[in-house]
Amino acid sequence: MPSPRPLNVGLVGGGKGAFIVHPHQKAIHFDGTRRVVAGALFPDPKIALEEAANWPYPIKGYGSYDEMIAANATLPADQKLDYILTVTPNFVHFDPAMKALEAGIPVFCEKPLTVTLEEAEKIVQKVREKKIPFGVAHTSLGHWTSRFSRYLVQAGLLGDIRWVDAYYLQGWLATKLEDSRQQQDSWRVDPKKAGGSGCGGDIGTHALMQLRYVTGLEVSQVSANLEIFVKGRPIDDHFTAYCHLSNGARALVRASQISIGHLNDLGIEVCGTKGTLIWRQEEPEAITIKLMGQPDRVYYRGAVSPGDGFIPKDAPADLMAEPTIPPGHPEAFHDAFARLHRCFEADVRKYQAGEPFSCDGSKYANVEDGWMGMAFIKTCIESSNNQGAWTALPAKV
Repeated sequence: MPSPRPLNVGLVGGGKGAFIVHPHQKAIHFDGTRRVVAGALFPDPKIALEEAANWPYPIKGYGSYDEMIAANATLPADQKLDYILTVTPNFVHFDPAMKALEAGIPVFCEKPLTVTLEEAEKIVQKVREKKIPFGVAHTSLGHWTSRFSRYLVQAGLLGDIRWVDAYYLQGWLATKLEDSRQQQDSWRVDPKKAGGSGCGGDIGTHALMQLRYVTGLEVSQVSANLEIFVKGRPIDDHFTAYCHLSNGARALVRASQISIGHLNDLGIEVCGTKGTLIWRQEEPEAITIKLMGQPDRVYYRGAVSPGDGFIPKDAPADLMAEPTIPPGHPEAFHDAFARLHRCFEADVRKYQAGEPFSCDGSKYANVEDGWMGMAFIKTCIESSNNQGAWTALPAKV
């Protein structure tokens, strides 16, 4: 059987020194089965075309995403976009997503999904109406150790979950960096562009997603405190939410961008009645298991032996077989992005072939996960504005 044509990907955003587009575009090309072929890279049409002309490899430039999406309808079949990747600031997630979905183009979108819960609900409705793949780029889910952690916790190997500490700590906004008008920070502290929460929306949603993905539990109530430590900043740079979980357990979801010395310190600690699991993004090749009265167990990607006295002999074969390089040759950030795009590609190909696809959140965050992130942020804002009063999350959409 001949190899399939590489999927064509169009970029929305990514010009003028944007950061997140580059790990994405490297990940897209990781396997040779996907390629970036087009882009609407900047709001100003002239700059957008200039950025496309200066892209590291040839792509078709468009002055706007409206133009790119409209042009797709008349392209030959082998030149049509198979999905778009949105890597814009938060306030430019909703419109291109809705227009691409209406045109029948799958979407992979940076988080958070939107800037309001109302917009998120509209995207969920459109995805369900069109029955089309939609992914949200929560990078940490692409680490093999995150998937392994999910298996261990949801298989009950830690017992009943009692407590979860999910966190994302940074220090890069410990000063008023936005006054220097750098592209990466200025929009993140502007509520019109970032949404109602700065730190919570930007990185707190990652901590929440890690909690939900690994444990399979949902947050039912929060008592939240959104704080501003840098004077003159209009939205939070420090975020704390104490949570009730759907099984009766408790959790802390916390994020900070003013914690000097922390880089991208995303992690989770899951405590059950039989043991504790510890995972950190900055050390993504290993997880630590702590059992009562036993030495710590450290499991490395590619070096897990089912039937070792803790890992069952019948551990999922597909999970155990997934690592493609030996342990000690590190996978990291770009590999995690590539795993997300690889799994999204599989659903896009099924969609195009008219075959069933799951898009169930087990391989990458889906549109409902994006909605939940927005519901969580909205509820935390309400709680914080009411002196941390316990506040229930809305019913799942």
